[in-house]
Amino acid sequence: MFIDRAIITVKSGKGGDGVVNFRREKYVPRGGPDGGDGGDGGSVFLRATRHLNTLERFRYQPRYAAEDGKPGEKQKRTGASGDDLYIDCPVGTLVYLQPEDELLADLDEHGAVVPIARGGRGGRGNHNFATPTRRAPRFATPGRSGETLRLRLELKLLADVGLAGMPNAGKSSLIARLSNARPAVDSYPFTTLTPHLGVVTVDRERQFVMADVPGLIEGAVDGAGLGHDFLRHLERARLLAVVIDTAGTEGRDPLDDYRTIRAELSAHDPELDESVTLVVANKCDLPAAREKLDELRQAVELPVVAVSAATGEGCEELVNRLAALLAADGLWEDIDEPDVDEPYDPLA
Repeated sequence: MFIDRAIITVKSGKGGDGVVNFRREKYVPRGGPDGGDGGDGGSVFLRATRHLNTLERFRYQPRYAAEDGKPGEKQKRTGASGDDLYIDCPVGTLVYLQPEDELLADLDEHGAVVPIARGGRGGRGNHNFATPTRRAPRFATPGRSGETLRLRLELKLLADVGLAGMPNAGKSSLIARLSNARPAVDSYPFTTLTPHLGVVTVDRERQFVMADVPGLIEGAVDGAGLGHDFLRHLERARLLAVVIDTAGTEGRDPLDDYRTIRAELSAHDPELDESVTLVVANKCDLPAAREKLDELRQAVELPVVAVSAATGEGCEELVNRLAALLAADGLWEDIDEPDVDEPYDPLA
């Protein structure tokens, strides 16, 4: 199940209490105070990992607590500190403090660790309060309480290329053709109900991540269809590609589809619409698509790549075009070009 929002409660550990104790040994007269300090409570940290891609675990376990510190002991021994608690979250998770809705952290990199709730400090034992005029203090301080926070987690998938389009435009078929993703593919609208990520291989050294979200329809900004609920998963994509049903198999005009998608993206976030850099004219293996393809290319100001997710026609050109755009955006700046002339076969 794909869950991209969750509310959790985290609590850091309470500090251990300081203790009151006096040395009482046979050959040590007037031993004095020796009550030890309490240990510090454990803190709570959030840690980003690419091994998770949903917030589902937080639906079933919404409460997390770090370990309390132990009280001090005699002979000025400090109590053990509580263990810190690390909570793993998918890369791309935003953390908001509730009810203020204040952004606390953006876990946008694998391995990133963010402190969320500091553990309470341990109390001080009575040996800390001994003075020349107060040689036998009979008091200690309690440990401080930990912090209790209510957090809202919101997941925004991290992808290099995002696919946007109308229902049944073939986005799921396309991502299944190009990558290792295996979304549900069928002939009815809204087959895709949750976002999907797939890794597309360009050559031995280069790969990129592609994201497919449920289809948009006109009026999605007002809640029609699945609304704009999943568009936030495209907000971090380096570039967007609009997938068009060029054959009009659903009785829609391809150019009208393009204009509708651009309008819905702009209504959600103007910056999201500005990241559209390519149009994918899908289903070009069908005869009806050939008539519309030239019209689409003349009317659209962006590059148009004709493909067929069903037959694979044009898919290699699409991958190369996307790779060129991503390379220009600096995705592989730290990767050297491979020293081979022949095309890379990932199955070899």
